[in-house]
Amino acid sequence: MRLETPRFKEKSREALADPQLQQALETLQTNFSGNRQAAIDRLPEFDALRDRARAIKDRTLADLDYYLEAYEAAATAAGAQVHWARGADEAKTLIADLCRKAGARTVVKAKSMIGEEIGLNPHLEAMGLDIVETDLGEYIVQLADEPPSHIIGPAVHKTVEQVADLFHERHAALGQERKTESAELVGEAREVLRETYFRADVGITGANFLVAETGSVVIVTNEGNADLTQGLARVHIVLASLEKVTPSLDDVATIVRVLARSATGQEMAAYTTVATGPRRDGESDGPEEVHVVLVDNGRTKLLGTEFREVLRCIRCGACMNHCPVYGAVGGHAYGWVYPGPIGAVLTPAFVGVEAGGHLPNASSFCGRCAEVCPMRIPLPDLMRRWRAEEFTRGLAPPRQRWALALWSWAVRRPRLYRLGARLAARALAALAGRRGRLRRLPGAAGWTRGRDLPAPQGGAFQAQWARQRAARAR
Repeated sequence: MRLETPRFKEKSREALADPQLQQALETLQTNFSGNRQAAIDRLPEFDALRDRARAIKDRTLADLDYYLEAYEAAATAAGAQVHWARGADEAKTLIADLCRKAGARTVVKAKSMIGEEIGLNPHLEAMGLDIVETDLGEYIVQLADEPPSHIIGPAVHKTVEQVADLFHERHAALGQERKTESAELVGEAREVLRETYFRADVGITGANFLVAETGSVVIVTNEGNADLTQGLARVHIVLASLEKVTPSLDDVATIVRVLARSATGQEMAAYTTVATGPRRDGESDGPEEVHVVLVDNGRTKLLGTEFREVLRCIRCGACMNHCPVYGAVGGHAYGWVYPGPIGAVLTPAFVGVEAGGHLPNASSFCGRCAEVCPMRIPLPDLMRRWRAEEFTRGLAPPRQRWALALWSWAVRRPRLYRLGARLAARALAALAGRRGRLRRLPGAAGWTRGRDLPAPQGGAFQAQWARQRAARAR
């Protein structure tokens, strides 16, 4: 996917002005968020499970080299072949060579964020391979020639009407009438995709977990497409980043209980598949070869830094489902693979704060992302650290640096700061008048272009605080 993070502001304005996108984004609140809360309310021990899941991930990251070597040994003993890739180019070359050796012409692929991260599909298509995404959302955006806009709902930015138009155009060979109901569209996609599983030479999947004790690959889906992708093709290639390794199946069971509830509000996903090695003698199905490609691509450089905690992410998407910024502009505005709060931390880590600095600045710091994260990743704190690095390195816009320098100078002079706060509050209240809000404010056009600015109520915060303390002391 082409890096477009520097265009975040421009793409956000376009998103806010897109009525169909705004209609589609309403499903985040009505579906994902509401379902999550209902599922958590039914599980009193949810917070205790979060603590256990976090401890599992922290223990694994502390000894990541040990668990990765243990996984390689167990997977090899089960008949799989493990390959290591330091970066995107190595990973793409490895997978291309495996497809070439398999004599592949058609490749089916289940949803994989690391595949998007390394740009796998364009690389394989340049070889002349027919790549077919089998996850319904990924299939929709592939037909539309668009990147996914959400970690678990790649096509959440599209309305049913848009998908109906897209299928009618791209499935013209079926000779069917345009369908308008969701169930009918799912059936049409199933009809098209079913045949590709049987003619595919290679199946590529990601992995939710790699189990160190058994060498197994665990994949969690709601469609079953990953099972067909890995089970019907002669060669199965697993593409996974290093932090997906997990010590044991018991540990996987703990994390899965918070994963589904956080992602879609389900007790458990419809399919949780554990696969260990290729097909054995006497077994009726499964691939003849299994290759696991383990990709670093910047992960290990985070281990010894303050950003290590982001490697606990299990890609549930809860942070973006509850983020007011993502809910307003959608995923494409973020301009790279990972949108929302998790993208605001991961993207600068992978592409540099020079290119990704807009994203950690696009946050209200309401804290909802940290509140709902099943792995308790302190996303607002990590975004603040990127902001601090951007400022320290002189990458922030000059006007922003001057404003912060002025504020820093004033806040170190309490009397002057309190006087300035009182005067500013009175001036804003006077400008707002009876309306109680400001439609336009010099220096804040970016805010008032899309919303009114509430006028200060009751004077400066420090004055209100002093009055409340005095009242309690009486």
